[in-house]
Amino acid sequence: MNDSVSPSRYQLAEIGALLAEPARAAMLLALIDGTARPAGELARAAGVGAATTSAHLRRLLEGGLLAVHAQGRHRYYRLASDDVSAMLEALAIPRMRQVLPVAAGIDGPLRLARTCYRHLAGRLGVSLCDALLARGYLHTVSDGLHLLPDGADALIAAGLDTMPVHDLLKLRGRGCLDWSERRLHIGGPLGVSLTDTLLNAGWLRHRAGSRALQPSSDGLRRFAALGVRLDNDG
Repeated sequence: MNDSVSPSRYQLAEIGALLAEPARAAMLLALIDGTARPAGELARAAGVGAATTSAHLRRLLEGGLLAVHAQGRHRYYRLASDDVSAMLEALAIPRMRQVLPVAAGIDGPLRLARTCYRHLAGRLGVSLCDALLARGYLHTVSDGLHLLPDGADALIAAGLDTMPVHDLLKLRGRGCLDWSERRLHIGGPLGVSLTDTLLNAGWLRHRAGSRALQPSSDGLRRFAALGVRLDNDG
């Protein structure tokens, strides 16, 4: 996956064929939270046997959608990049236009806040992106999104530690299209590091057994100080 090169019709068809198999789709969705998982966990997520899992994983690796990390005798699979995660989320948008009211009722916590390949997504994610852009704290340039010094000062004033915020100034982000809100949240290295900083500060917490994130009461107050609004359903 490369932002600078458009795929040919044959490459696009190959990606479509990889995603058209429900078991492979289930494996990819199990990894969309940015984790790395062994083949056994992916087999259970897909509901298939070991031999079938191996064949599917081989195809996903060859197709460039997965990467693998070997640690001793163990192999852990993850999405190849946040571009793959963004593609998977974006593919859900046409269907979500039809089912969003039902999905919002069933998956309210996921729609409020969740990880999208380790960066903050959902209503909170897009609202944070909107607020930082509206206040001039984020700068949109040809190579993506950059946090400006005024933005770093605002994050520190809202309660984040100085050193990790200053590290954010060195990173490039990208607009990632949110499947539930159909607006942009902050992706790329900037989005990942910003989300890690928010988690470490206690503004957000992981929900057990889910990629949903729970903003703390203190975190909601601090988000509000940055102009983040969650008083509507987007």
